[in-house]
Amino acid sequence: MRVTRIALACLTLLLMSPLTRADAPAVPVNPLDTVPEKMPFDVPYGAPINLDRAQSAIAAALAEARKHNWKLNIAVVDSGTNLVAFQRMDGAQIGSIAVSEHKARAAVSFRRETRIWEDNVQLRQQYYALSLDGVIASRGGIPLIEDGKIIGAIGCSGGTGSQDEVACKAGAASLR
Repeated sequence: MRVTRIALACLTLLLMSPLTRADAPAVPVNPLDTVPEKMPFDVPYGAPINLDRAQSAIAAALAEARKHNWKLNIAVVDSGTNLVAFQRMDGAQIGSIAVSEHKARAAVSFRRETRIWEDNVQLRQQYYALSLDGVIASRGGIPLIEDGKIIGAIGCSGGTGSQDEVACKAGAASLR
């Protein structure tokens, strides 16, 4: 009997609690329901990168990869996602040719580093991202930005995601 009274008292307190009242502020259950004030990743597209600059970015990424004895495929696309230049290092795995291009295209298409997609999936469990056409949830795709505009992107594949990312960042930094 005493247990029933205690349980009834607890239930009454819970029902009267501000957390269950209709006037309590709504807390979004899904973090994706939060509406940001500004558009994220709002970097405008610029004129497409030319062949000389694309090859320069590849050379810098290639030098970084060679420094560590990484065998990578390196692709540069322009601001319209068209392949401008590509380099396959001796011994780089064949399957990573298409992956390097995909990383570069995704970085341009979505105006962000592909690591963001990897983090969304692996750290935030936002698996919906994998259903978006053109997404690749693997680091190693970096937008190339000049004068505040995206002129293309570089994508590297063949190593671990972190190795791919380091080489790509070296390529992107060479254009600044």
